[in-house]
Amino acid sequence: MTDNASGERSEGSEGSEGSDRAQQDGPGYAAMIAELESILADLEGADVDVDVLAERVARAAWLVEACRDRIERAKSEVERVVATIQEGHP
Repeated sequence: MTDNASGERSEGSEGSEGSDRAQQDGPGYAAMIAELESILADLEGADVDVDVLAERVARAAWLVEACRDRIERAKSEVERVVATIQEGHP
């Protein structure tokens, strides 16, 4: 794992194209999951600030949707690579 320019952690060595894509897409999947876990821990606490509650829930909903999108894009990419391999092209 490496740190990108915004201080986020990214996996692998995808080259400049991969790192450019990660910076354009915002935080990585692992960072979004970590933020969701942090929000959940905050919401499960006894001293939830009602003024912040709606904002945190909205952020969590956005993160869940963004994670689902990342999973779908990764699935599509894997399917594309597998199809390419099955066709015998690198």
